[in-house]
Amino acid sequence: MEDIPQKHEVINWKLEQLLVFLQYCNYKESMKGPLFYAKILLFGEYGIIKDSKGLAIPFNSYKGALKSVKTLTGEAKKSNSSLIGLYDYLAKLDTELVDFDLKSFKSDIDNGMYFDSSIPQGYGVGSSGALVASIYDKYAINKITVLENLTRDKLLKLKEIFSIMESYFHGKSSGLDPLNSYLSLPILINSKENIEATGIPSQKEGKGAVFLLDSEQIGETEPMVSIFMNKMKNEGFRKMLSEEFSIHTDACIEDFLQGNMKSLFGNVKKLSKVVLKNFKPMIPSAFHKVWENGIQTNDYYLKLCGSGGGGYILGFTEDFEKAKNSLKDYKLELVYRF
Repeated sequence: MEDIPQKHEVINWKLEQLLVFLQYCNYKESMKGPLFYAKILLFGEYGIIKDSKGLAIPFNSYKGALKSVKTLTGEAKKSNSSLIGLYDYLAKLDTELVDFDLKSFKSDIDNGMYFDSSIPQGYGVGSSGALVASIYDKYAINKITVLENLTRDKLLKLKEIFSIMESYFHGKSSGLDPLNSYLSLPILINSKENIEATGIPSQKEGKGAVFLLDSEQIGETEPMVSIFMNKMKNEGFRKMLSEEFSIHTDACIEDFLQGNMKSLFGNVKKLSKVVLKNFKPMIPSAFHKVWENGIQTNDYYLKLCGSGGGGYILGFTEDFEKAKNSLKDYKLELVYRF
């Protein structure tokens, strides 16, 4: 015969269920819009500007959503002001690619809408991209949805729309960050005219890892891109980009997607060397020796995360415990396990 639950147990269970329900209602009330995640460009920083390969993955540790409050204060007020600027920018856009419900957008801003985000700004993980994706999702008329058959043409159209939208923040944008955030899928960039959603190998509980190293400095995209474009005027830099940087980047992407981890680390080391030699202005000066140390010891290899200049630096290691020990004075955050 089954035990009959005591009266107080039944009451406790009902209270627990009620608490869960109230938490859910509270969550639903606070989360006015769907969540949009951060992104990490594993490979392809700067190269994708010049039509080489890239691979971006969603990073679910950080996210944002559109919310509204009656009284704006602090970060919410700052975000609301930023939305006013974005509204003015979109209202003046002259493009046939996309139309927005600007009346609803303005009304929501006036009623205290803001982007509530845990994505750190200036860290190379797509804070503005997530915001752009959320605005497109809510206000674009006849939008391309994530549920339809995403042909290459539709992906390219989305990328172009997002490029125009995100240019408000960076002056020039590839559109890749918002695309990744909007789809919440890994994106493989074969060239400017050839992008596709892709699959990546499942994570394993192995020793190897991809991680983020916090430089504890804010990086700004526009000045870094300007430095890069000036470097592109130099024939030697252009040659290095096509004959070394792009070749190593493409090899890393191929290895990662195929799960060839031994080969991957060899190619990441080569890429790390090329970046240290040719992209020094994009690497915070305090990390030049840290970068070199990884190459010399093989404990880890570093590369740029986004445009650089601060924010996160991306790390690869065959032994995460060893890397943590070598970098014990710095904040590390796990992205992916091999």
